[in-house]
Amino acid sequence: MSGEPITPRPAKSGGGHLFVPARWHRPVVLKWLRRVHAWLGIWGAALGLLFGATGLLLNHRATMKIPGPAYDNTQWQLSLAQQPADIDALVRQLQQELGISKPPHQKKVEASGPTPWPGARQPERWQIAFAVPKATVNAEYWVGNQSVSSKRMDPNLLAKLNRLHMATGASAAWILLTDTLAGALIALSLTGILLWTKLHGCRLLALGIGGSSLGLLLLLGFTA
Repeated sequence: MSGEPITPRPAKSGGGHLFVPARWHRPVVLKWLRRVHAWLGIWGAALGLLFGATGLLLNHRATMKIPGPAYDNTQWQLSLAQQPADIDALVRQLQQELGISKPPHQKKVEASGPTPWPGARQPERWQIAFAVPKATVNAEYWVGNQSVSSKRMDPNLLAKLNRLHMATGASAAWILLTDTLAGALIALSLTGILLWTKLHGCRLLALGIGGSSLGLLLLLGFTA
């Protein structure tokens, strides 16, 4: 045997992650990712349960419908003390009568026009819709009438939760709060991928799994 000392070969490092710089391949980065992933999960836990449950209900609202969400419909004629000058005046009257402070989410004016009966014309029609988390109110007024046709839809608890999911009549504060959940879900997905790969591993496997998931999503989404 030769008397020359044997120099050990350095251990091969794992393959770098496709989207992560080599300088990030350190335990401290993994520790930071775990903390971010965990805190985002705690922040979005309550909203995630709400949106997950209501998303399931909404996904089945037409096909394979799940019973539960329902509306109590009420129709009546609301008498007017005087004819409104325009649709905005009618909006103010309805807000006062119905106790709704929010502006309507829909205002529509249909011009007067001919009817199927010769020599007759239908008057101008105004349509107004209010939406708040607890109810939806639709009003229809034919110019010249002394009353407004009104319809109120009061949701039960599950329907109210669905309306929160869709931000129906919600305030800007609620919309911004749920935006944080959307951002948290994106961050959870990214940190989850990085934690799963531990910042190294087979790029082909990662690309194959990610590409298959994206392809299945697009396939089902565009052929639904």
